[in-house]
Amino acid sequence: MTAALMIQGCGSDVGKSTLVAGLCRLFADRGLIVRPFKPQNMSNNAAVTADGGEIGRAQAVQAQACRTAPTVDMNPILLKPQSDVGAQLVVRGSMEGSWTARDFHARKPALLAVAVESFRRLQAQADLVIVEGAGSPAETNLRAGDIANMGFARAAGVPVALVGDIDRGHVIAALAGAHLVLDAEDRAMIRGFIINKFRGDPGLFQDGRREIARRTGWADLGMAPWLAAARRLPAEDAVVLQAQQGDGGAGRVKIVAPLWRGLSNFDDLDPLLAEPDVDFAFVPPGRPLPGDADLVILPGSKATLSDLAMVRAEGWDVDLLAHVRRGGRVLGLCGGYQMLGRRVADPDGIEGAPGEAAGLGLLDIETVMTRTKTLEPASGRLAASGAAFSGYEMHVGRTTGPGTARPYLMHDDGRPDGAVSPDGRIAGTYLHGLFERASARSAILSAIGARSGPDDHAVRVDAALDEIAATLSDCLDIDALARIAGL
Repeated sequence: MTAALMIQGCGSDVGKSTLVAGLCRLFADRGLIVRPFKPQNMSNNAAVTADGGEIGRAQAVQAQACRTAPTVDMNPILLKPQSDVGAQLVVRGSMEGSWTARDFHARKPALLAVAVESFRRLQAQADLVIVEGAGSPAETNLRAGDIANMGFARAAGVPVALVGDIDRGHVIAALAGAHLVLDAEDRAMIRGFIINKFRGDPGLFQDGRREIARRTGWADLGMAPWLAAARRLPAEDAVVLQAQQGDGGAGRVKIVAPLWRGLSNFDDLDPLLAEPDVDFAFVPPGRPLPGDADLVILPGSKATLSDLAMVRAEGWDVDLLAHVRRGGRVLGLCGGYQMLGRRVADPDGIEGAPGEAAGLGLLDIETVMTRTKTLEPASGRLAASGAAFSGYEMHVGRTTGPGTARPYLMHDDGRPDGAVSPDGRIAGTYLHGLFERASARSAILSAIGARSGPDDHAVRVDAALDEIAATLSDCLDIDALARIAGL
């Protein structure tokens, strides 16, 4: 049987995705064929796969760490939240409608079988599969029907390393508490623990590590420091964006984006964070769009009508119109592009309750949501500058209107996409990944007076993965992890 190891955590945001990515790169660099896997993910930050589906963005980054193309088997079950009680369900890359939590729970036995089947397919093509859990196995109220943590580990026979986040504090209690509340069979799946996000002198926590080992009987697999390079990887969910608010920067141009509830594919904007000439920030609810912005970007949305209502409730529509009157520029991406038109309609309730609403009226287009979802890689050139781009489309909805006669970009196959206002200051596109290529990013930023770095964003991500892998090689017991996995 192909070697496998599952990284579970004592909670969400303890660094599981980063550790899996780093270990994938580390073992791939040792000559192994490695594949990432996450049985169930919940995220609106998704990626299009080589086989024409969608998976969580974190698994796409982990595939990059393995130096392989992402496939739908790497994340067979994906939930994309649309409201507090409902989410779009994606199974092996294909949309299967919107489901409430209760309905999803009833489907879990069948979905576990799907997850195990995808995992076995990855095993057949790899020397090592590194699996990422979700949330915490210690949430024992969710254990019945679980497919994300111990339910999967036991069904597939995958040993577990449990991660505790020391940056939050109470890490001894978190790990010892997990040992206490897990039943005997689940507890037996855990072969060791990892301390993550340590700051300072590692020697100061030696007694703490010994205490955890004494209380749990689990092997101490090492302690990872705070990994600054992790900030250069795409985040799995929008919780990290809240921590990025505030200071702005000393960039020559200011770019902002509203942080609405249904925000999706927000890693579209990651390349801007690395540009020294750009001061980029998300604007959270309760704050106006700043009057001195050079460019306002309306990002992707998993619930376009709901987020459009939020734009009006926050007064961002007024701020946006004032920005345009001052000569400012606006760029809409996917759901943000749809909002820029005269009307958005969802007659079948694809993204929530059926309905329609007037758009922001800045582009002469209209959008009607459709049951068919577009999922495909994309490449071509920007219409205005001819700069090359590459990215992907991931959307429901068909956009028409006179504004589309002035497309924002042209695909390599000759298809136009997007729309541009007659004065060129308002634009929108369905493309995700617009800023990934250095050529396209440079053309867009130069139009507002900023220079851009020479590297494609993937080069920056690769460098971060190398840095993380090198650090983990020094601070974790890699030989012990390999033995636990069965190498």
